[in-house]
Amino acid sequence: MDNEFGDGTNMVARIYRPARTAMQSGKGNTREWLFLYEPEDPKTVEPLMGYTSSRDMRSQIRLSFETKELAIEYAERNGIPYRVEEQHIAGRPKVSYTDNFRYDRAQPWTH
Repeated sequence: MDNEFGDGTNMVARIYRPARTAMQSGKGNTREWLFLYEPEDPKTVEPLMGYTSSRDMRSQIRLSFETKELAIEYAERNGIPYRVEEQHIAGRPKVSYTDNFRYDRAQPWTH
């Protein structure tokens, strides 16, 4: 069955909120929800020059939305199949410096 693009493929879009990179300490570029198409074809290496290329033009589309609901609404309005990846919020354990010197520690403190 052909989709609206007429090429017989149904590319699934991925809606997610990016996590911060290992080089980030702040929350920059992690507030918006991204809308990306999953790759349809694998990338190929051009034998003469060694360029990496792909015939998949939709993999270049990258849309950003303020909320997850806006991204879902866009996909449904345009009839695009999508998959939502929920945001994983990493919990940071509460650490106290004085806990290093407690007498009832699981492992004894050493120098």
